[in-house]
Amino acid sequence: MDSSGDRPFLIFEGPDGSVSQWTYREFDEVVTRMGATLAAAGVTAGSAVHVVLRNCPAFIAIWLACARAGVWMVPVDPTSTARDISRQVDRVRPAAGICAAGRADVYAAGVRESAAGQLTTIELTETAADVASPDVTSAAGTGLAGGDVPGRVVAPSDRLAVMFTSGTTSEPKGVVLTQHNYAHVADTMSAIVGLRPEHRWLVTLPLFHANAQYYCIAPAIAVGASVALTSAFSASQWLRQARDLSATHASLFAAPIRMILARRPADAPAGRLEHVWFAQNLGAQHYEEFTALAGCRPRQLYGMTETVAIVCADVSDPYRNDTIGPPIEGRTVVLRNPDTGADAAPGEPGELVLGGVPGEDIFLEYLDDPAATGRSLVARDGGTWFHTGDMVARVAGSAGGSGALRFVGRRDDVIKVSGENVSLTEVEATLAQAPGVLECAVLGRPDPVRDMVPVAYVVPRDREHPPDIGDLAAWSERNLAAAARPRDWHLIEALPRTSVGKVRRFKL
Repeated sequence: MDSSGDRPFLIFEGPDGSVSQWTYREFDEVVTRMGATLAAAGVTAGSAVHVVLRNCPAFIAIWLACARAGVWMVPVDPTSTARDISRQVDRVRPAAGICAAGRADVYAAGVRESAAGQLTTIELTETAADVASPDVTSAAGTGLAGGDVPGRVVAPSDRLAVMFTSGTTSEPKGVVLTQHNYAHVADTMSAIVGLRPEHRWLVTLPLFHANAQYYCIAPAIAVGASVALTSAFSASQWLRQARDLSATHASLFAAPIRMILARRPADAPAGRLEHVWFAQNLGAQHYEEFTALAGCRPRQLYGMTETVAIVCADVSDPYRNDTIGPPIEGRTVVLRNPDTGADAAPGEPGELVLGGVPGEDIFLEYLDDPAATGRSLVARDGGTWFHTGDMVARVAGSAGGSGALRFVGRRDDVIKVSGENVSLTEVEATLAQAPGVLECAVLGRPDPVRDMVPVAYVVPRDREHPPDIGDLAAWSERNLAAAARPRDWHLIEALPRTSVGKVRRFKL
């Protein structure tokens, strides 16, 4: 605080386009007031706070107040239904809940459906006004006075958060994270990009997700850099926000990048970013188009909520669209055949298995689920190994434990077509570049002759003039290997997605 106190910390563009900002010293006072608000609501060390908010300054204040007081937060999707909220409350048994006033009726309904039936609830506006005053009003209408409260010494092993996985293929699991996990990710991620105090992260993805917390805000705090936060992701406004908020760094998934390319205005400003992380596969054409818009070549990474810091990062010169690079320093990775557990054969995709220390450089456990924890965290060879469930393959020409890798997809995303491995994720990245296609998802379907075959679900770029399926099939013949070509095509209005753009395949 002594060195960063007067430096900018948070610049927030609200839903009405207004911009507010705080220095590190000013926001430290906000965190102190939020800590007092939580204490007045009955939150004590070791208890949980259920956070159901869109991006806003209060979200960050709650997170930091929890870290300071030895409380753990449970950030969840703000679009959660009453049924979702009921199940979350039953699973984490929070001391208090925090939601938006505009969605308070849904939150209250969820609490009533829970086993508890009631919960102290704080309603916020999700605007800068939430942290502009030392008073925050509870759902009961009682003013919770701000002010300083006694600090508490927290241990590195103390729980700081439980984040639910996205649930794209199964029931969401609660990933338990410690104070040490957050300190580790802050130091690791700031070092990887050479982050300095004059840098500024643009955060447009949801704060309840690991990406914004791990890769952007925690590293910024570690070095005294600043954060430009928007209330929501807007594909058409992203380039303008990067310019107007003076961002130097950003982090995205492939799906939002494709949305930015599809919806960029004709007068979109030229980008001046220095660094962009991206995750998940991006086609070469889309990669080069976004490079021209952003002003720098995006750098692909690989990581999960459970891995805390990233596992791999592209170190090509120049960066490429098709590699997650080798493991970063300090990471030990092996590729295993998911069926036999043996080392993956050369040239074959294998499950990425990561060595680590639970509660330090990987997550501690899954909340109240020892069976799932035991399947994922396996003791072997004198250490602990996390089975990610993600398939990767070595890039041609690389060898050994430090060789570059490419992301293939989740285990269920790799199918056998007449004995050949086909990555549905890679097929999707290619098909998304076809004329007239906005985005697509590809699933595997059993076939009596070929074992499995790909089936494509396509969202047209122009709903009034969708692409011809015959043209799409012809295009795939020119751009995909025979085994990877979809055998059936379906035109649909939209893909079912999580809040960060991951496709919920099971809904298709």
